[in-house]
Amino acid sequence: MASTLAHAANTRTTPPTPLASPTAPTAPTAPTAPTAPTAPTPPASGPYATHDVTNQPPPLAPYDASDDVALLEGLHREGAGWAEEDVRRLGARAGSVQAQEWAELANRHEPELRTHDRYGNRVDEVDFHPAWHHLIGTAVAEGLAGAPWADDRPGAHVARTAGGLVWGHTDAGHGCPTSMTYAAVPALRAQPELAAVYEPLLTGRVYEPGLRAPAGKAGLLAGMGMTEKQGGSDVRTNTTTAVPTAEPGVYTLRGHKWFTSAPMCDLFLVLAQAPGGLTCFLVPRVLPDGTRNAFRIQRLKDKLGNRSNASCEPEFDGTVAWVVGPEGRGVRTIIEMVNCTRLDCVMMSAALMRKTLVEAGHHTRHRRAFGALLADQPLMRNVLADLALESEAATTLTLRLAGAADRAVRGGPRAPEEAAFRRIATAVGKYWVTKRGPAFTAEALECLGGNGYVEESGMPRHYREAPLLSIWEGSGNVNALDVLRTLEREPGAADALFAELALARGADARLDAAVTRLRQGLGEASPVGARRLVELMALTLQASLLVRHAPAALADAFCATRLGGDWGHSFGTLPDTAGLDAVLGRALPDFG
Repeated sequence: MASTLAHAANTRTTPPTPLASPTAPTAPTAPTAPTAPTAPTPPASGPYATHDVTNQPPPLAPYDASDDVALLEGLHREGAGWAEEDVRRLGARAGSVQAQEWAELANRHEPELRTHDRYGNRVDEVDFHPAWHHLIGTAVAEGLAGAPWADDRPGAHVARTAGGLVWGHTDAGHGCPTSMTYAAVPALRAQPELAAVYEPLLTGRVYEPGLRAPAGKAGLLAGMGMTEKQGGSDVRTNTTTAVPTAEPGVYTLRGHKWFTSAPMCDLFLVLAQAPGGLTCFLVPRVLPDGTRNAFRIQRLKDKLGNRSNASCEPEFDGTVAWVVGPEGRGVRTIIEMVNCTRLDCVMMSAALMRKTLVEAGHHTRHRRAFGALLADQPLMRNVLADLALESEAATTLTLRLAGAADRAVRGGPRAPEEAAFRRIATAVGKYWVTKRGPAFTAEALECLGGNGYVEESGMPRHYREAPLLSIWEGSGNVNALDVLRTLEREPGAADALFAELALARGADARLDAAVTRLRQGLGEASPVGARRLVELMALTLQASLLVRHAPAALADAFCATRLGGDWGHSFGTLPDTAGLDAVLGRALPDFG
């Protein structure tokens, strides 16, 4: 580039002006009288015409994050129609100017670690911007933490998931501690005497920040610490040790956790090596007598995304802990917590998809290029329709998983089948939906062009957030291999999956053919092909749900592309027969 510019600068496009001949100088001419300067001609539209803003969309907020037909239909279908008014109210609040500003501020002003006070005393506290407290306080008050475990209404877990799908339009970071609080309750029930003390506070709707004795607070948040430097997801390699004390059920821990979220929480479920093997423990930040437990925060993680949330490396040294479940059964005890947090990873991926789709739709409805609105140009409509298909499939699967969780934990005639379906389908959904998130958000960002690449648009924040959900609670390989283990150890899981798929049998030949391929693939399952097999499980499951519950045009487009091969390798490659107007009119009513 530099050489090209230099060449251009030294290349003349007109003949040079001849040099004057070296002759005698001529006599000077008389000076002319100066003329009065003339005022410059003002721009036609005022002194700052170049700063007039045109062809830019207006702010999206306020908008209704619950204005999503697929979400509301799924809410009713999975048994929580009674919560529609609350979900709509929360959706309007999520899309408000205030809530959107909270999200921006919480991510701009990141949490700060204070290891010591002014006198040199160790405090290990994390300071948050007030916007963070507004966000998480709202989430807890709206029942997005542990509330469903104390709600006897069928569908309470579905209502919480639907609330997360709309409140997720704000900030994903604060969803981490609310998710772990939700997930801690069933694990804690493995030790009934601990659950009796802490469960009422974990399932309440009061957010009370600050480190104090847990039993004296009006509400609690829970975190989780499983991974260590040498193992990551291979938690059986943990080296943190747990030594029994003279008091039954009480141990002291020594070790260093590599990734623990979130350090402002009141309680943590952690794994450590007890004499009987890897065991689950409850670790409070403050002991019952009001003294600080040994929970030394070495540093906060400098993460790609999820910046509003604090993730840390704590060091345990004489840390007091209460055993949860039998010694040596730590993974089995905490697996229920993992199932719950995996569901929330699917939920947040679906929420991010919907949020970025709404942003892309809004931008293209107001931005003109090449003589027309972007939203009216055929290729852009193809991109948006393809994203809308993916978003609805993710939302529908999320709510189906929530329905399975609700029915499994409540008991009843369908509980065994729903529990088996939940066990395999949650891992399948965690693998696939979270895997689709980064590509989806990148495409939605591209719909905004350069505007989307600018930080203040909010799209870069969503894009950085998307990979997190595929990594936490087991990366893609971990979840794919977990599906294989489930098929091997729990034969009823495969039966439950195929029973679900059978509900759509005969409705679409491409789906039927895919289910046949899936059955054949189970007989040849191997670790090498685990991702391929789980991907087919996810697509057939999503397709079966859409065939049964979505409009025919949408289900046909999904089956044709995701199962029938009439698709490219990126979003925006739907066939001409895909019924774009019907798909867009359902997902984004302004496009109808």
